[in-house]
Amino acid sequence: MSFQNPDREQIKEILSGSDTIAVVGLSDNPERVSYMVSEAMQAKGYTIIPVNPNADTILGQKSYAKLSDIPVPVDIVNVFRRSEHTPPVAEEAVAIGAKTLWLQLGILNEEAGEIAASEGLNVIMDRCIKVEDSILLPGGKSKT
Repeated sequence: MSFQNPDREQIKEILSGSDTIAVVGLSDNPERVSYMVSEAMQAKGYTIIPVNPNADTILGQKSYAKLSDIPVPVDIVNVFRRSEHTPPVAEEAVAIGAKTLWLQLGILNEEAGEIAASEGLNVIMDRCIKVEDSILLPGGKSKT
């Protein structure tokens, strides 16, 4: 099966309907792309929840070792891990009831996509959430 991302209108709906983003593989190093992307998304009004077992806090938020440790509902699981590490993340995303599994630019894994999609999650791969948000919601999220 060949994976297809949702179209731009669907991605816009996903972003505008989401508030909480758990970022798996979020680095506490401001020079890393995961940090810069998450910082920009936080500035746009999203709640960023770091998932990094090696950090206590990132971007002023408590960091969790794994998705299942997060005590609040998560809309999007945004993944900054190598492709081969994404199927277990997809399983965790399903287990916590996330709405969307988002694999960042350069990350593709059919197995992870099928795990999430088969349980009703939106699946986006090989796209930068910051770029999509900037293009689709340039004025920021509107709270409706």
